[in-house]
Amino acid sequence: MTPMWRNWASDQHCAPVAHHHPARDEDIAAIIARAMAEQRSVRVAGAGHSFSDIVLTNGHLIELDRMASVLDADRESGLVKVQAGITLRALNRRLDELGLALENLGDIDAQSLAGAVATATHGTGARLANLSAQVAELDLVLADGTIHTVGADDPEQLRAARVSLGALGVVTSLTLRCVPAFGLHAVDAPVPLADTLADLDSLVDSNDHFEFFVFPHSDLALTRTNNRTEGPRQPRSRRKAWVDDVLLGQHVFHAACLAGRALPGRIPAINRAVSRAVGVSERTDRSWEIFASPRTVRFTEMEVAIRREHAVAGIERIRALVAERGFAVNFPIEVRFVAGDDAFLSPAAGRDTCYLAVHVFRGMEWEPFFAAVAEALGELGGRPHWGKRHFGTAADLRERYPEWDRFAAVRAQLDPDGRFANPHTDRVLGRVAVPAGV
Repeated sequence: MTPMWRNWASDQHCAPVAHHHPARDEDIAAIIARAMAEQRSVRVAGAGHSFSDIVLTNGHLIELDRMASVLDADRESGLVKVQAGITLRALNRRLDELGLALENLGDIDAQSLAGAVATATHGTGARLANLSAQVAELDLVLADGTIHTVGADDPEQLRAARVSLGALGVVTSLTLRCVPAFGLHAVDAPVPLADTLADLDSLVDSNDHFEFFVFPHSDLALTRTNNRTEGPRQPRSRRKAWVDDVLLGQHVFHAACLAGRALPGRIPAINRAVSRAVGVSERTDRSWEIFASPRTVRFTEMEVAIRREHAVAGIERIRALVAERGFAVNFPIEVRFVAGDDAFLSPAAGRDTCYLAVHVFRGMEWEPFFAAVAEALGELGGRPHWGKRHFGTAADLRERYPEWDRFAAVRAQLDPDGRFANPHTDRVLGRVAVPAGV
């Protein structure tokens, strides 16, 4: 019997008819051929760090953990070809050995590269786009079993394939534009929220990477600035790293979340206490060591991309919702910034973007809070992060993505029978519709 597949948060699961771990492109083609003969769908799972039902299938499920090698690297051009199943953690270490790095990353490095790219995973930095924008070329195994390379010679397909939700085919390798390895000087500091919002544009523009966290019931912003440096490494001591990341960031915060779940009425006081407990932390290290943070406290998450100029309004709307409706929220709002890009389905397509993420601790009711936030930010033109929970359907999302129909045309060309569809893609992308002439 095929084992149940579960995501990292353990709140999404499915029972595929078969669970595959191929080692070669040819193995994937054989799996697709079998699925076609059985009239079943094919989906690919990464590391399970998506919170939506994007992976779920009762058809054939593929994991690419056996396809996780660096295939080629050119230090001079910075182009590095890697297999799709490599985790960001493993990729970062391998790139470092080559004297290279990714110019920007999110704070979770357990994700698979292909999964992070397909869902438009991002970091923060006003002059830097999301991870998918660093893809120069990729290889897909299509529904007919052929291996199809998508690159600069077909910009239409590349702009679709960079953020595809797994709906075009099975990505087996990606060629990334990397940069010379670099260091970051990181400073984490609590700052009055009012000061942060008043100086927000300056903070975002004057730092290579700026983000902050704010608990709904606190008047402090927990700011994080990362800036490039050529100075020597000055990592935290093991004891300091353990205290900051494990003791305070995980154990103490987990205890606070448990207390809030048991006593929701005490959450405002708990949030204020947690904010006040955070001190200043400073270090200099390799970029990928700075970007990544451990995550052991389980939660579910929704993230919405709005125009950067609406950032303050978006934050204020979320805080007002919590205050007015009494939502029990013991996680902070996370605020990050990215440059616009041109992938058809990127949440940052065509506009500089502020991402606002809300989280709910495992075991607590999330849907009413998330739905209220989605409605409030939807009024600001919000677009969902594809790897997080959201309520979007093809009917309403189409209005928020100017290039929606161009993605749909590429999808119809590469997967006309919907072999890589599932209920999630049916809901958020619609069923494959083949335009006349395709």
